[in-house]
Amino acid sequence: MYSETEKQVNAETLIVPLFLPAPPCTTVIPALRSQIVSMAEERVELRIYNTMTNEKEIFTTKEPGKVSMYVCGVTAYDYSHLGHARAAVSFDILYRYLKHLGYEVTYVRNFTDVDDKIIRRANETGEDPLALSNRFCDEYNVDMSDLLCERPSKEPRVSDHIGEIKDMITQIINNDYAYAVEGDVFYSVEKFPNYGKLSGQKLEHNRAGERVAVDSRKRHPADFALWKAAKPGEPSWDSPWGPGRPGWHIECSAMSACYLSHKFDIHGGGIDLIFPHHENEIAQSWAADNESRISYWLHNGHVTNNNEKMSKSLGNFFTIRQITERYHPLALRHFLISAHYRSPLNYSIAQLETSSDAVYYIFQTLEDCREALSPFLQEDTKKKEKVPQISDAAKECIKKLNVEFQTKMSDDLQTPVILTGTLQEALKFINNSLKALKKKMQERARLQLVQSLLEVEKEVNKVLRVLGLLSSLSYAEVLQQLKDKALKRGNLTEEEVLRLIEERRQARINKDFAKSDDVRTGLTAKGISLMDVGNETVWRPCIPSEPVVAQAVPTGEKAPKVEEKLSTLAVGQKAEEKSADPKENGPHASST
Repeated sequence: MYSETEKQVNAETLIVPLFLPAPPCTTVIPALRSQIVSMAEERVELRIYNTMTNEKEIFTTKEPGKVSMYVCGVTAYDYSHLGHARAAVSFDILYRYLKHLGYEVTYVRNFTDVDDKIIRRANETGEDPLALSNRFCDEYNVDMSDLLCERPSKEPRVSDHIGEIKDMITQIINNDYAYAVEGDVFYSVEKFPNYGKLSGQKLEHNRAGERVAVDSRKRHPADFALWKAAKPGEPSWDSPWGPGRPGWHIECSAMSACYLSHKFDIHGGGIDLIFPHHENEIAQSWAADNESRISYWLHNGHVTNNNEKMSKSLGNFFTIRQITERYHPLALRHFLISAHYRSPLNYSIAQLETSSDAVYYIFQTLEDCREALSPFLQEDTKKKEKVPQISDAAKECIKKLNVEFQTKMSDDLQTPVILTGTLQEALKFINNSLKALKKKMQERARLQLVQSLLEVEKEVNKVLRVLGLLSSLSYAEVLQQLKDKALKRGNLTEEEVLRLIEERRQARINKDFAKSDDVRTGLTAKGISLMDVGNETVWRPCIPSEPVVAQAVPTGEKAPKVEEKLSTLAVGQKAEEKSADPKENGPHASST
């Protein structure tokens, strides 16, 4: 079908080294160009890392063309923090990419609205637990909208699925994998032969009483609660075992089975959920239906603060609101995908500043392109019909962008490579072409350049859309929002910046270059860069020369402002939250 020479061309033009700059453009036989791209698309198979096997595996679905995916959502009792944001953005990327590949995706992400933490917070505030949780579910969705996370297909809440939960518990008891004691129901872990397979934990390694008080009613210290007997002042529902409420782990087993059956493709969540939550889910689901099977278990890494896991229990966390008060949500999203989703991501102001600058560059390039092409887009259709094909350089740029995007995203969602690789080359191509467009050239060459810019911009937008970095707002509107955030971080107004620009202009007229430099240096320190364009001086956000560092501030009813200090990164208070209820988990309870 292909000669050895043509196969060699294919190999040389399609392979892009991981984490290295893309190779120089290679001349490709024009007649083979479309065939090469087509072959690349056929050859690339989606591979995702399966925690169950600790390997990357070729992704295949249970039903051709359709994907079923369940992701553990938040326990809604406070404003969500960066750890929650990372989980949501990581699986939003997967959701978007699966749809980009043509799959029909059913994406289910739950809300836990019945939980010990919710009850404790409601008691502190004097609210009804379900009302409090409902409020923070709504606040979470506001944050997700800001971060451009698409809404899942279903967002079930525990309180709406008590019937399904009780039915599953009944089935587990009938199958002799659980037992009732004084209104509580416990799962018997010793009866499940594969307990610990996902996490590598072994029952004999569990040490009773290490994290929670030992409940002498349990047959084994690691047995965990499926149903918890009612206590005064807590929400409860009637059940065959008496009034009570669900345990934490059973909720997800019941809701995933309700919407996706006991057999589905992907189950996801944060790495801290592997044990005990997901381990217990596997045990419960199998006990209810021994044909239960989830094909792929995916887990995103922690967000760390000073290289320590960021969490509410440690008091070293930042809420999404604290960050987006000062940084554009797109900058936060860019930061969250700047590391591979399975890797730890260390939070720092410097990284946020870098992401904010990168997003500004993207949108400034796109806005410059739109502005430059606007006159040509308004020309009559007769001229457009005579537009030549795009240039070979544009074709090569588009091909490299498409091949790298498909190859790296299909290799377990390598978003950092996309952000720093041929996407940057495409933006550079646009900027260089815009410079060329200002020079004198023949009309045909100009039209070819315009068409090339339009096509490259279109391909860049496709990539940004899958990454969730393309806003519904205009490029100009996003740029203005980024500038507004930069002014806020610098404790400045635009009027003050313009006044300083005028002071600098007068200083230069008076040949007071020391003062002129002081103005520029002072603004740069605050994240404002001045650029002299002809006789005019304009400003744009930049990375501050004296970056601030944020300290975590504990959250209460309202999301407080971030305190900024010119100091080393503060280490959050290390106060581990202890569960007051020994029923919920085995000896290794997890905090959410």
